[in-house]
Amino acid sequence: MSNLPSISTDRVPTARRERRKEARPGELIQAALDLFVEKGFSATRSEEVAARAGVSKGTLFLYFQTKEDLFREVIRTRLADHFLAWEQEFEVFQGSTEDMLRTGLHTWWDRIGNTPAGGLTKLVLSESHHFPEIASYYQSSVVQPGRALLARILMRGIERGEFRAVDVPQAVMSLVSAMVFVMTWRHTIVACSGPHATDFDPLSFLMSHVDLIVHGLQAHPSRSAPLHG
Repeated sequence: MSNLPSISTDRVPTARRERRKEARPGELIQAALDLFVEKGFSATRSEEVAARAGVSKGTLFLYFQTKEDLFREVIRTRLADHFLAWEQEFEVFQGSTEDMLRTGLHTWWDRIGNTPAGGLTKLVLSESHHFPEIASYYQSSVVQPGRALLARILMRGIERGEFRAVDVPQAVMSLVSAMVFVMTWRHTIVACSGPHATDFDPLSFLMSHVDLIVHGLQAHPSRSAPLHG
């Protein structure tokens, strides 16, 4: 007779249930993100979110008391939480400020703009008049930190003598307008016609926009000869 200890078969399903329980908030958030972007916030019913996540409506409300609470959590996890990581990355960035700006927009496009989360901006804009409290949360948790981060990058360039002194808030708004444009393009034109409907490349556009901005920010821009005609 073997003296090896027996392993209870009850432990495996229990562990799986525990892992499943821990994963449920993330699964519900992902399901909500997909449905909100596909259908809009107003048109999405709580039971649809629960069904897409593979749980009951009652289970959904164990984690999120209202659909608005769920939407705020989608915004926090898919948008707002990125800013802390970016702040830390830029604290140790060693390159030029132009490189920092390009890296920041490239990273933003990869992690947000070119993902379903990019559709949240269009969604908030379109439904803010019906849900002003959500629009206010988006403003405080996404818009303000995003502008502040871009302003820090531009100020870094000014303080290092790489950029000339400019109206930083206006320069930030120029960058933000390009970011909003490419997100809107992805979640309108592409959503209706497919990614090959136009020759427009959003990432190339963003890099071109940075190039135009930076040439206007250089501390000592090269002056070309005046045109005569």
